[in-house]
Amino acid sequence: VMADSNKKVFDIFQSMEEGPSAASSAASAWLDHHSRSLGLFMDGKFVRPAGRQNISLSDSKGAKLCSIVCAEDEDISQCASSAASGYTSWSGLTCSQRSKVLLRLVGVLGLHGQCLSELCALSEASCSPSALVRLLQYYSSWAQLRDTLIPSWTSVGVVVVVSSDDCSLYSLMLKVLPAVAMGNSVIVVPGRSAAPPVLLLAQLFSGAGLPAGTLNILTGSDVTLGAKVSQNASVSYITYTGNKQDGLTLCKAAAGAGLPVSVSQCIGATCPFIIFESADIDSAVDEVIQIAFKKKKEVHWVLCVQESVAESLAARLKLRMASMKCVPLNSEGDRVLVEAAVKEAQQQGATLIQPCSAGPSVTQYPPTVLCGAAPSSPYVVSPPPGPLLPLLTFRSNTEAVALGNHSPHGHAASIWTEDLTLALETAKSLSVGLVWVNSSCVSDPCLPLHIYISDFMQGLYQFLRPSWSPVRPRSAPVAMDYSKFGTEPTQAVIPDDHRSVFNSFLQFVGGKACKSVSGCSVAVQAPGGGNVLGFCPDGGRKDVRNAVEAAIKAQPGWMKKSPSARAQSLYSLAKGLESKKKDVSASVSTQLGVSVEEADKEVELSVARLNVWAAYCDKLQGGSLPMPQSGAALSFPEALGVVGIILPDKYPLLSMVTVLGAAIATGNAVVMVPSQRFPLPALAFIQVLQSSDLPAGLVNIITGNPELLTVALANHSVIKAIWYWGRAEGCQYLQYSCTSPLKTLRLFCQKDEEASDAGADWTRTDASLLEDLWRNAVQWKSVWIPSA
Repeated sequence: VMADSNKKVFDIFQSMEEGPSAASSAASAWLDHHSRSLGLFMDGKFVRPAGRQNISLSDSKGAKLCSIVCAEDEDISQCASSAASGYTSWSGLTCSQRSKVLLRLVGVLGLHGQCLSELCALSEASCSPSALVRLLQYYSSWAQLRDTLIPSWTSVGVVVVVSSDDCSLYSLMLKVLPAVAMGNSVIVVPGRSAAPPVLLLAQLFSGAGLPAGTLNILTGSDVTLGAKVSQNASVSYITYTGNKQDGLTLCKAAAGAGLPVSVSQCIGATCPFIIFESADIDSAVDEVIQIAFKKKKEVHWVLCVQESVAESLAARLKLRMASMKCVPLNSEGDRVLVEAAVKEAQQQGATLIQPCSAGPSVTQYPPTVLCGAAPSSPYVVSPPPGPLLPLLTFRSNTEAVALGNHSPHGHAASIWTEDLTLALETAKSLSVGLVWVNSSCVSDPCLPLHIYISDFMQGLYQFLRPSWSPVRPRSAPVAMDYSKFGTEPTQAVIPDDHRSVFNSFLQFVGGKACKSVSGCSVAVQAPGGGNVLGFCPDGGRKDVRNAVEAAIKAQPGWMKKSPSARAQSLYSLAKGLESKKKDVSASVSTQLGVSVEEADKEVELSVARLNVWAAYCDKLQGGSLPMPQSGAALSFPEALGVVGIILPDKYPLLSMVTVLGAAIATGNAVVMVPSQRFPLPALAFIQVLQSSDLPAGLVNIITGNPELLTVALANHSVIKAIWYWGRAEGCQYLQYSCTSPLKTLRLFCQKDEEASDAGADWTRTDASLLEDLWRNAVQWKSVWIPSA
């Protein structure tokens, strides 16, 4: 320090050298107390099982930090038992009692914040104690208000939270704390960087009064440990946050475990940084420099600049970067990837902005802007790790949105313009969950990073279930060949003249009643395998393809309609069903073998359900978020897109209109597959659709082998979500296959439904039934607009 005492302030700002690193005495003392060997945390204490493999962790400078234990099957069983016991204790407390415990954690964190901060810095799991304090304060209040503001919902049970090795502690705690606040116990399977600080937090939480077993930590060599934990019968839900590849690995490994799996990609996403000509260019350049060239960053930025200011912005970038130095890389292998990307960019005609040449060190590389990049270039779509910033240009607002949506990331975007109308229109059009206007990387639990694939109220509902919903029994994975699922041929029948006495039904695609592309039909039998009631089309992959193409054309226009216009269309649909009550009721009675009175009751319930969904259209539309800093934060629901639905056997008409209403009321288009056993009510409903004013292609109904049609829906890249009622094999297939691209799944095993009589829930009038469906039919977008 004395040697630098003669430096002037101007010199320091010119070089922007980092000061001496802060001491890590508190973190080192804690690690030394544990002999630099961290065990597992379960039942409120550290456990160090003998004979386990250990993994060595390094600090930010490459020196050995500590070692962690690789959990084995025996440890998983013990941890799950601890979590189940902890859930009994924690969920048994009142909302007020749980809230007081979480608030006590704020004080504990204040006492030991220095140790946590040092440990996060050493392990490169970025998270400030103040950010965690904000999380604790926020979710402690939700713990207090759960039964008041979220009535008729209860905790799901034991939740497994898994993260990748490169995930920050903050992103991990964004899943852990809401799960705990809602009354669940949690098993955390952290990545390597977050393991030491999350173990420290578990110890602090236990000391603050969190019941033993409520928070448990299992460490291991890779993300497959999370899949092993999910196989335990005590686990009710598994959620993942981190990079995409580990998330897909977890989905495939956990397929067939019989529990929901949610994935939030917070690492490696490609996010657009859009600068319009109306922006404050200097401020935008300052922000780009701050976020694009960090040593360790969770997202990759792509700079999109309007052509009229591209040259001026490039000149300012070059000036601002002139005094910058090489940025450390995470590994030697990253240098190879970065150099290959730069070489490819130059071969494609891109020019470089670099403050200096690449030095001899294989673990460093200079900040680099790749000007004139092509949107389809690999280094733009999937950038390598390192200080690279592709720069693309656009001419119009429409082209800017097209560039921003070029890669299906669904994460975040930053928009720079002084025109508020332009900012809001662009934010509305971008397929991302979080948009910062004239700012970036603003984080708060009110504004979670994963809201596009989560839900309103900050992901709380994923850790809750309706109180009336039975706990589904777990099932073991089925040994199956995924390549052969859905390939068994249907015993189709070619229509001929001597069977013309039977009814021949049509399916509904693109607004028209039609035969299947194959021209084949299948027989529909009376209940119990009795007489043949008629023949319905045997749909296949080409029918699904045609239906999806029609849905793609209809959905954008339907989504842009005002909520009141969609409501009127649904009211009209309900009126049309009521006018054809006699015909539809006859199909229900004939198909199910029930009395006319029972069939009339199901039709009446269906009419009422459509009216309820019509009323929903313009009632739940989001609003402002209570941010703790100056500015405005808006949140609003958006349609998923095209939804594939495989319908249940029970209440074939009522269940169909219930899920149909949820989907189209929120702006989605649907491709529905009726029950193979009881398709006639759905086919009779086609008459109602034909006389409605719904856009052609918005609703499509395809009959046939549900397994074959499930495969076709799963493999179609345009389908955004699949709601499935069917066999356990179908649920397992969808969890394993719907990963590229990742689809939102809502799965119900038909066998479980029959065993628990869950089909009776279709007749319920509880608000939580419709709310659960509605929240699964939308994705939420947040927009942050700073006021200063």
